[in-house]
Amino acid sequence: MPECPVGRFAPTPSGRLHLGNMLCAMLAYLSVRSRGGRFLLRIEDVDAPRCPRSLAQQCIDDLRWLGFTWDGEVLYQSERTEIYHAALDRLTAAGHTYPCFCTRAQLMSLAAPNQGDTQVIYQRTCARLTPEEAAEKAKLRPPAIRLRVPAEEVSFVDGLFGAQTENLARDCGDFILRRSDGLYGYQLAVVVDDALQGVTEVVRGRDILTATPRQLYLQRLLGYASPGYVHIPLLVDAQGRRLAKRDRDLDLTALARRFSPEEILGMLAFSAGLIPEVRPVTLEQLIPEFAWANCRREDLRLPSLEP
Repeated sequence: MPECPVGRFAPTPSGRLHLGNMLCAMLAYLSVRSRGGRFLLRIEDVDAPRCPRSLAQQCIDDLRWLGFTWDGEVLYQSERTEIYHAALDRLTAAGHTYPCFCTRAQLMSLAAPNQGDTQVIYQRTCARLTPEEAAEKAKLRPPAIRLRVPAEEVSFVDGLFGAQTENLARDCGDFILRRSDGLYGYQLAVVVDDALQGVTEVVRGRDILTATPRQLYLQRLLGYASPGYVHIPLLVDAQGRRLAKRDRDLDLTALARRFSPEEILGMLAFSAGLIPEVRPVTLEQLIPEFAWANCRREDLRLPSLEP
């Protein structure tokens, strides 16, 4: 009997949901519900100082207003630090990590640009420290913890963008699992939570496409099964700019004053290619018609926001 698909939506509550967040939630929801699967809600508030519980509750309220339902209790990353600590201990015991004492300024001055873009590759400055040198530095500054990656290619097939390959050492470098302030990094937290929640499909924006190979590598080291991945096009405004939480005119506070939930979902469904015209629609009405084959692969332009 086929495995029951398990999907999730995992917002970071550092601001009000915007249309790009809602598009991701909608496609993740429709994908698993159209196959009779389970849909989970996870609040990625591991960076607790930036993500107050009041904003997390607002995200939950917004999703309910739009018509989303989910299975089980909402999971909060801020309540799971002991679980992340245990995973990090396993990696450290196996020799996969090392402490890094570099400041942000040092990282920017020492790192080499990655193929001319804005990403930088850590040059393993602290990987060469002896245990005695690391102990001396720890007296002055708490270290971040990095994962040592091999010069190995990791490949996967994305549900929309097809075959993807990344050389870990060349394209991403040793990355941080725990920051120097003690907060756990996104890569470790998301890998642990997806595995322990039984997630079989991850739907998220294509801006995170390059993070997938390092997560696949972490899953292998921790003995976790890997979910399937679908990275969706970004929703952009009329000028072609990616939507962000700072675009207050496109967050749900402003939109709810002008549109019903069904009108907002209709705009998103049309932008994604799920319906041929802009019209009010509910999530339940979209479920029977959903197919990834109908979804556009280029960045998605918003329709007119005039009521």
